Amino acid sequence: MAGGIGSRFWPMSRTQQPKQFLDILGTGETLIQQTYNRLKRICPEENIYIVTNEIYKELTFSQLPNLNEDQVICEPSRRNTAPCIAYANYKIASKNPNANIVVAPADHLILKEDEFVRVVKQALEYTANNDALFTLGITPTRPDTGYGYIQFEDIDEDIKQVKTFTEKPNLELANQFIASGDFCWNSGMFVWSLNSIQKAFETLLPTINEAFAAGIGKYNTPEEHLFIKEAYATCKNISIDYGIMEKSKNVFVISADIGWSDLGTWGSIYTHLPLDEAENAVVGKNVMLYESKGNIINVPQDKLVVLQGLENYIVVESDDILLVCKKEDEQNIKQFVSDIKLQKDERFY
Repeated sequence: MAGGIGSRFWPMSRTQQPKQFLDILGTGETLIQQTYNRLKRICPEENIYIVTNEIYKELTFSQLPNLNEDQVICEPSRRNTAPCIAYANYKIASKNPNANIVVAPADHLILKEDEFVRVVKQALEYTANNDALFTLGITPTRPDTGYGYIQFEDIDEDIKQVKTFTEKPNLELANQFIASGDFCWNSGMFVWSLNSIQKAFETLLPTINEAFAAGIGKYNTPEEHLFIKEAYATCKNISIDYGIMEKSKNVFVISADIGWSDLGTWGSIYTHLPLDEAENAVVGKNVMLYESKGNIINVPQDKLVVLQGLENYIVVESDDILLVCKKEDEQNIKQFVSDIKLQKDERFY
């Protein structure tokens, strides 16, 4: 899934080049390239599909030049993850109705790739033989309020039955979750058979399912493009979590330590960058700091930047935008972008 804008990562992530197409950590690979190369270890390259917005079609091919034309699934508009997954399901079903599927966002960081591959293969083996919807859980390392949580049962087994989903809790609740030992973070990665997820759509999101089922016979043909534009016009905006996972009885989870981060915010990237002696994370060759600590600084490599007296701030320059924001207020960045859309022209968002 590679169609989001990543507005909380503004100003680096913008509509024309969102974060999945950026080399956020300076590794030499963009996030979508890292994700693609990781998934190559699980299935053949020709079985990897990218679902993205149609405005990112050429950008996707430029970063993943080995893709065939039919491997890039272009959405005409953003309708959240449920329509995105439904569309991909019908594309895959037209080629292999017995497929076993892994769904992964294109903009996540996974440092322990061997463990990721092991866990996904374990989930695939289970879903191939059981009517199960799998979500990959992340063993929590702190009471983070920026993630959704999954409560599970049968805690003595690798594969656990999901009991409840909880969206981003407050700190007190997050602490209780961690202390209980039967919660994990929700990674937003899924494993299921095509048969199981199709049954879930038919039962829980029938209108979305019917919209895409009407196109059987048109997928992977010249008629697909026009049909999909019409189908998306009828789809409501709904996530797979809310539409299906939270309402299904056959949901399972494996909780694992795969070195994961959704890189959803500047704060989340802070923990993955090297820090100087004053705990500043600096990206930029010519940054000079005085009496400054705990900051995240990301500026053009050749720009000279001198900062004095800043503590726990985010300082980011990207093209013609400069952001200076308190780390503790980074959730406001999404609101900043909303305000900019109302007050400024589109080159700023």
